[in-house]
Amino acid sequence: MKEYHAMKKMMFTALLAIVVVAGCARHDHQRAGDMEISVAWSRATPPGAPVAGGFVTLRNRGTADERLLAVETDAAQRVEIHEVRHEGDVAQMRQMDAGLPVPAGQTVVLEPGGYHLMFIGPQVAFEEGARVATTLVFEHAGRVPVEFEVRALAATGAEAGHAHH
Repeated sequence: MKEYHAMKKMMFTALLAIVVVAGCARHDHQRAGDMEISVAWSRATPPGAPVAGGFVTLRNRGTADERLLAVETDAAQRVEIHEVRHEGDVAQMRQMDAGLPVPAGQTVVLEPGGYHLMFIGPQVAFEEGARVATTLVFEHAGRVPVEFEVRALAATGAEAGHAHH
């Protein structure tokens, strides 16, 4: 009888692990052609904030260069792709009108202080725990639906969102 309960507990634990991993794959990692999109997140915003940041990891597993051309969403008036350049002690942010290159075989991380997305004119405040539906538009991989997890206002990205990663 004791062995039966131990086996039952082990099977339950294995099933739970499968469900957790499947949940991560569904929400945190997506593939479109050679592109792998992961860890899409944004910071919570106070009500009436004019912008919100968006961060994501883009990995090009292919042999041809790719480019993120645009991001579409109903959650904001528009989304712009930006980069921050540091010249001496001065950081300058600029919109990348031609999109963001993702070279073949490389990973590009959009993070605070570097490449990032700007959700201009959010329709509502981004509340911690919410998800923001978007579509990433790539030159070759096409249109990829991606949900951005809204984290705490003080989130830095270093916490990677989940303890199980």
